[in-house]
Amino acid sequence: MDLTLAVFFATYVAMALGRLPGFRVDRTGAALLGAIAMLVLGRISPDAAWASVSFPTIALLFGLMIVSGAFAVSGFYAWVADRAASLPLSPAGLLAVMVATSGLLSAVLTNDVVVVAMVPLLVQLCLARGLNPTPFLLGFAFAANVGSAGTVIGSPQNMIIAQGLDLSFVGFMRAALAPSLLSLVPVWAVIVVLYRRRWTLGPEAAGPPVAASGIPLDRAETLKAAIVTLGVIAAFCFTTWPRDLIALAAGALLLLNRRISSADVMKHVDGDLILLLGGLFVVNAAFATTGLPQQALGHLADWGLDLKDPLALFVAISVVSDIVGNNPAVLLVMPYIQAADPELIGAAMALGTGFASNIVVFGSLAGIIVAEEAARRGTPISLLEFSRAGVPVSLATMLVAVGWLLLLR
Repeated sequence: MDLTLAVFFATYVAMALGRLPGFRVDRTGAALLGAIAMLVLGRISPDAAWASVSFPTIALLFGLMIVSGAFAVSGFYAWVADRAASLPLSPAGLLAVMVATSGLLSAVLTNDVVVVAMVPLLVQLCLARGLNPTPFLLGFAFAANVGSAGTVIGSPQNMIIAQGLDLSFVGFMRAALAPSLLSLVPVWAVIVVLYRRRWTLGPEAAGPPVAASGIPLDRAETLKAAIVTLGVIAAFCFTTWPRDLIALAAGALLLLNRRISSADVMKHVDGDLILLLGGLFVVNAAFATTGLPQQALGHLADWGLDLKDPLALFVAISVVSDIVGNNPAVLLVMPYIQAADPELIGAAMALGTGFASNIVVFGSLAGIIVAEEAARRGTPISLLEFSRAGVPVSLATMLVAVGWLLLLR
């Protein structure tokens, strides 16, 4: 048991810190090393390890990443970013457009792919207009996390939640979409207040005008991706076909293309995230064999924190998300959830992981992507700057979520 605990805690320390201390091993590498260690040390059998990996969840995520990637290679994201950033609006008005765009796109497409595709161009467009990129990037990242909480296809953790609780697409949306969309308003309002005197850069910092992207908008390919996406949503809503097979079929349709290389689409599939989730499935399964998680849940219930209660679960998953990240948090907690009301429990988990993950940079992949891209473009966002905006944004949106959960009870 001691070795199992050591491997488990080392893996999740890396999830929290972003790397394995003392080594150049990132989160994905740590998850893979943890899974390999559990296998080599005999803490889990190869058959049990394979069985622990949820193929439907991985397949659903993989297929939807291909769908989202098709929009990227068609030039759709670049076109949206250029149109949004070039509108003749005040900085506060422009921020409202970016927040709405990020939230709505992230609800329909995988949020991490949306952020990866649009953030680099948003930085360039802000600099070209002499605007401080920081409030716009923070607003975009926060809105991506908040907006994605409303649907099954918005984020990887939502897919895990829906698969684990056997939630329908409509049922999940009914329970989580309203607070997700409503919470875009406080995201915008908090950043407007915090940055009301820091919208612009000095004249010397403004860059030259930039083109929308090296990828022109391909209307035919964008229309094809949109039709496939609508077909996916319709199949999720009105059929009983397995969601993972629907997503894989949609991805296959978009890869089968005479104009766009499948390799270009596949570049937008986050293979690192898929490997990370696979590794954590194995690590968590090995840890479960110790019996410690079940004992811990019993102690928490004795202390009044019963994870069957939506509000208690909302608080617990929010805290864990800001320690290890929202995707690992759901993987860690999901096997021990017993839901009398699956939709309410699913909403609590989705809203908690989506809203609270804005507190710290490493709470979500969207936050990490924005911070890394801003630094790469010469406009770094410090951990303190991120949390200075993220804490009030998270508190405001979490109040909306708590009110909604109380209404549903």
